[in-house]
Amino acid sequence: MNNSKDLRRIGVFYDGNYFLHVSNYYNYFHQRRKRINIAGLHDFIRNFVAKEEEVPVRFCQVIEAHYFRGRISAQEASQRGNQLYNDRVFDDILMSEGVVTHYLPIRTRSGKKEEKGIDVWLALEAFELAFYKRFNVLVLITSDGDYVPLIRKLNSIGTKVMVLSWDFEYTDDTGREIVTRTSQDLIQEVTYPVAMHELINSGLKKSNPLVNNLFELPELSSPRRYESIESRKEVYEGKAMNMNNGYGFIQYPPNNLFFHYQDVVDGDFNDIHNGDLLEFTIETNERGQEVAKDVRKLESADPNRI
Repeated sequence: MNNSKDLRRIGVFYDGNYFLHVSNYYNYFHQRRKRINIAGLHDFIRNFVAKEEEVPVRFCQVIEAHYFRGRISAQEASQRGNQLYNDRVFDDILMSEGVVTHYLPIRTRSGKKEEKGIDVWLALEAFELAFYKRFNVLVLITSDGDYVPLIRKLNSIGTKVMVLSWDFEYTDDTGREIVTRTSQDLIQEVTYPVAMHELINSGLKKSNPLVNNLFELPELSSPRRYESIESRKEVYEGKAMNMNNGYGFIQYPPNNLFFHYQDVVDGDFNDIHNGDLLEFTIETNERGQEVAKDVRKLESADPNRI
């Protein structure tokens, strides 16, 4: 039987598509307006296991972490603006935290993209590693009831299972109602079901440091262009307009210029509002269209400007 001096070995397994969906929600639709920090999440997990197992945090260690997701081809990603760069940045973040990545190609069948086989791979890998690495607690970041057979198998070999899940709803840019709910079959099978949306909302109100740390992103995960904008000869000014979740436009005759959140320097995209005066440079994208780059906010929003 475990005692307070036994190390609690923790394995963390990410349903990557689900985790990205959750992280996007907090970055673009939740009032926090920040992505989830992998290091902060692992720290949260260690502290939660320590509390449930009634042992000091130092005896709870993440010894394995794995991330599973379907991925589009490099050619397709190259046609989506900064997609290739964004993927590489996130890979760097995962690598820096010791998370092993597992990708399968997303296939197109009958005009529809399908992520096939990645959940089976996650389940097989999780069970095999739990068996050989003897995890005390295996953490699943998912809401999918398809993982119930995996949880039952893990229970049979004495591995406790924790599920981190989020329930939320919002309206996206196209007006669609997006609803995310966790399978109740999944919740009933696990040792430690963790309703993260409730803990986060409560923790943010109380300024809980563990919850705040879930959103304190390292510099690596918020890439910026560091070229000095003053050193460039062609620098322009214009007003922000039609700001959206992850992108916006700059009012600049004769055309409005598109810019992406990755193009913002010396600040946060979420701090830019309609009417703010911006400084920027102009480049031509792969479609031959002029777009704004190296975007910097110069003034606060003024609703009377536009």
